[in-house]
Amino acid sequence: MRVPGFTSTGSKRPDALYGLGAPVGLPVRMARAAGAEVWDVDGRRYLDFFMGLGAVALGYGHPAVNAAAIAAINAGVVGPLAPESEERLAERLAGLLPWMERTRFLKTGAEAVAAAVRLARVHTGRERVLHCGYHGWLDWSQPAGTPGVPAATFVFSGELPFGDVERGRKLIRSGGDRLAAVVVEPIVEQVPAPEWFAMLREETRSVGAVLILDEIKTAFRIALGGAAERWQIAPDLVVLGKALANGFPLAAVGGRREVMEEARRTWISSTLATELVGFAAAEATLEVMVEGRVPLHLGRIGGRLYRGLERLVGQYPATLASVGGVPEMCFLRFMYEDAGVRLARLAAERGLLFKRSAYNFVSLAHDEAAVDHALGVLEAACREV
Repeated sequence: MRVPGFTSTGSKRPDALYGLGAPVGLPVRMARAAGAEVWDVDGRRYLDFFMGLGAVALGYGHPAVNAAAIAAINAGVVGPLAPESEERLAERLAGLLPWMERTRFLKTGAEAVAAAVRLARVHTGRERVLHCGYHGWLDWSQPAGTPGVPAATFVFSGELPFGDVERGRKLIRSGGDRLAAVVVEPIVEQVPAPEWFAMLREETRSVGAVLILDEIKTAFRIALGGAAERWQIAPDLVVLGKALANGFPLAAVGGRREVMEEARRTWISSTLATELVGFAAAEATLEVMVEGRVPLHLGRIGGRLYRGLERLVGQYPATLASVGGVPEMCFLRFMYEDAGVRLARLAAERGLLFKRSAYNFVSLAHDEAAVDHALGVLEAACREV
């Protein structure tokens, strides 16, 4: 096998999907995808709730997004000058998400969060960062002891316990004038109490640190403006990705003008940050998002899924513990690990790709019939488990 670990995306490894020692015959390599369905290399079709790990909110291969991408390909993809679509997309984002007064674009979420941290350090003249959630694979955000990460790296970062108001307050205050930024995912398997967000905003302002919301999963899904809009959080910087371009590689960091303008004083750059296809896909995606009121659809269809999963928890209490996440991005918690492994395998054998951990995502391509079919498959799998 030429790709170490089977694939370059960790969450797509067979053992991540189906547990260690998964039997031969389960889908592991994709041939194509359309709408809410995926075909494997053997031609078998599956109803999918992975949705590109949350990168696809409109459904695979949305025609408007595809058409925009094809036009950008025909326009040459990349060139020697800054494309007009870069500034146009930044203006569009500022109109939809007013807290994004200035924006820089990159290709991946990990890059964009790292850029946000760099900007916060330049702006404050400080080095320490507190973070909460998953922010990619780069050194600054890895847990202590991660192989290949210099030990000195861990001196400048620390974990912030999700949802714990009092411990969070103490950690931010103890960081004091050494703290450059607090970086948080607004949802980590559950929605925190409103007091959590209020504490983050109050305490970071008090010590002069930058509050960064990692909205890579939540923006354009739980609301057009993500958690910042839904819960009125007022961040200093926001990181976008995944659904921004409906699966085409594009990410962004944006926020308050005075923080973002620090990009002039440090080096954040990438050759392909300004290729045309991602910008075109994002512009088309945002048009569909707004005209189709997509987050409302995701909330409605996701609510049907979430309630159905809750019913299954009530029916199978020896197997299922609870439902995690929010309707737009949810998952089942299991009473024991092997139950999740077996459920994922049984579902795949029945034509359903359903993640056994955080998260499963609904899309514009999912309707009531798709959700009801998925719930029927999961119920049959639960009976067998």
